[in-house]
Formats: sequence, structure tokens, C-alpha cells
Amino acid sequence: MSRKLQTLALTTGKLCILTAMLLPWNATAIYFADRPSRLESFLHGTPRQIEGLLVRSLLETTQGKLDAALSDIDEVIRAMPNFKLAYLVRGDLLQAKARQISGFGSAPNAPRDEIADFQDEARVRLERYLSREDAPAQPDYLWQLDEAQRHAIVVDTNKSRLYLYRNDHGQPRYVADYYVTVGKNGTEKQSEGDKKTPIGVYFAGKQLERKKLPDMYGTAAYPLSYPNEWDKHRGKNGHGIWLHGTPSNTYSRPPRASDGCVVLTNPDISSLAPVLQDGSTPVVIVGNNPVSQAALKAERERLMGAMEQWRRDWETQNTEDYLARYSRDFFSEGKNFKAWADEKRRIQQSKSATSIQLSNLSVFRYPDGQQQMAVVSFDQDFKSDRLNSHMRKRQYWILEDGQWKILYEGAV
Repeated sequence: MSRKLQTLALTTGKLCILTAMLLPWNATAIYFADRPSRLESFLHGTPRQIEGLLVRSLLETTQGKLDAALSDIDEVIRAMPNFKLAYLVRGDLLQAKARQISGFGSAPNAPRDEIADFQDEARVRLERYLSREDAPAQPDYLWQLDEAQRHAIVVDTNKSRLYLYRNDHGQPRYVADYYVTVGKNGTEKQSEGDKKTPIGVYFAGKQLERKKLPDMYGTAAYPLSYPNEWDKHRGKNGHGIWLHGTPSNTYSRPPRASDGCVVLTNPDISSLAPVLQDGSTPVVIVGNNPVSQAALKAERERLMGAMEQWRRDWETQNTEDYLARYSRDFFSEGKNFKAWADEKRRIQQSKSATSIQLSNLSVFRYPDGQQQMAVVSFDQDFKSDRLNSHMRKRQYWILEDGQWKILYEGAV
């Protein structure tokens, strides 16, 4: 703890215990405490005012403003009477006013077996607001959006946050972010019933019929396309990974509490309904895999160049150069690289005049901590003297020895 924070703690005594139990204290807390207008911009400039009021109440506690803190938390409870964390904070504030607080969740009726969960929820909510960033970091995983993708979502499982972006001429622009719950056993889902959230690139399907949903899924549920092609190839299984809300008696759940789904509050999942209604919104679920912006830009440009060269090699029937664009670990609908190469050599023997055009391109960096990958989708128009076809295609590209290669290819 810094000297300035030590002074603050001594000045406010036990009043700062509530938040001191939640965060690894650093100068960022003082940064916000000294700039209330910054928190106010969060509070009034976002549809998630309930979270803003909770955060303001906790920060007011560190400044010894117990009456203001209690007023804010009471407003939270009036708005959301099923917000269990807010009741716990209120109990602590009442204890603090009586100078009896000894730690987070010290009120006599606090649920002992749930204190750690509530502490985690308060911590991740505070950390979002105590960030020095005016907006979340650039969406490192959204390299390009196609015209039909009006929005895209990135779920940061480490921060328990869902970030929403809109499509601005193919480039993502930040819109809002929301607190979320993920799997109680963490991430990197492998198998049915492991209670983990998958990491990868997925797409949210159309809303499931509400009258058939149990109350535990809240006001809405959208299935995600887990397992994807890469998941299946690696033997991952399971099903029923959804974006959904909370039970009617619960405002929010702890950061790690679901069976693998991504869970939002009911007001938040409802606010996303216009975004998710078309049934094709990309959802990239990520862990902790930081990469420098300069490196990402360079790799994206190299990938786009490799894709164009692949198209040209195919169009000109330059078969061996075309096949050199594929990884030797390639797979597609039961075919390995050898089967794929044999078929392409046979087809391209005639060297017939061919035109190949790609459009409506989307590119997502795959959140794999072991290797650089990207998921590419596009409309493909193929014309030759033998065949005219139009199809939606998806490819997985992998960076091998400094070269982008196609790992998977198939129809969407």
C-alpha cells in the first residue's frame, strides 16, 4: 500500500475496510477518489446506472461519506430489490456507522458461504470503474466486420465483462460494456458437464422461445455455436452454451457461477435484444492473451495479403502455389491435406478459365493462447466454363513458421 493510501486508511479508520477487502490497492483508487466528475461521467453516461451507484457507494465509503454511501445503496435496492450484493453492502454500511465493521460481509446476517462470491463480484465491478481507461482497450480480436454484421461482441472472461461494438464501415466502434458471469470452473471448456466456458469465436443464434425456458435462464437466452469447427477437430464436446439472463429472484450472479454459459442481468440481456435478434452476431470469448497493437496490425496485413494471393493462385489455376497456402495439418469435412490436394490437382488439370471473387469479408483473430490463428468468412463467387456457384465459406488460418496457412475450409 502506498504512503498516500496508508494516510487515507488511517484517516477513515475502519470505514475503508469494505473496499480494502476487495481490491489490491494502488494509486488508481485515489485517482478516482480525487476526480468524482470522472465517476459521474460513468454514472450518467451509461445505461448501467445501477452498477455506477454501487461503485459510487463503495468509493464514498473509502472517503468516510457513510450517509451518502448509504443513500446510494438504498437507491440501488429500490431499483433492484433482488440485488443480493447491494444488501450485503448496506449491512456493512450500517455496521460501519455503528463502528462495528471488521471486514467485508461482517453484518450479522451476511451469508457466510457466499461472502467470497460477493467479494469477487464487487471487486470486478470496481476494477472496471477504477480503470484509467476512458473506454475499453481496442478490440484486438475484431479485425474486420462484414456488412451484415451490424454489431460484434467480445467477452473478456478475466474481467467478467461483455463489450459491445457496432460496425462502422467494417471497423468496430465501442458502444457499451456489461458485467457477466462465466463458468464456475473457469474457461477452456473441454467436455460435457465440466462447467467451463469455451474460449473461441462463436455466433449467437436466434432467441430461444421464452415460454419453454426454465426461470433460471432469465428473460432471454441465445445459443452460441459451440462447439465450432476447431473445437470439434480437437475433440471438444458439450452443448447448451448460451448468452442468457438470471432467475427472477436474482439480479446478478458471482463472476464464476454458471455451468459454462455467459450470464448477464435481465435488464442487460434485454438491452442486447436488438443486437442479437438477427441470429448471426459474432461473439468472441477471450482469456488472457495480450499482444502488442503493432504486432497485431502487421499480422492482420500479412493475413490479408496471403488471402489475396491464395485467391489469385486459385483463379490462375497455379495449383502447386495454391496448395502451398494450406497447412499440412489441414482438415475439411472428413478430408486431410493429402485427400484435399489430390482432389484439387485432379480438378485443375484442365486449366479452364476461372473467375473467383470474394466479398462480405469478416476476419476475427482467434483467442488461442498457444498459436496465432484467425477465422475468416466470406461470400465466394466462382465462375468457369464448367461451373457457376455462389456460397458462404469459412476458413481458419494459422501462422506457421512466419507464414499464414489455411488450416480449415468449408461451407458456412
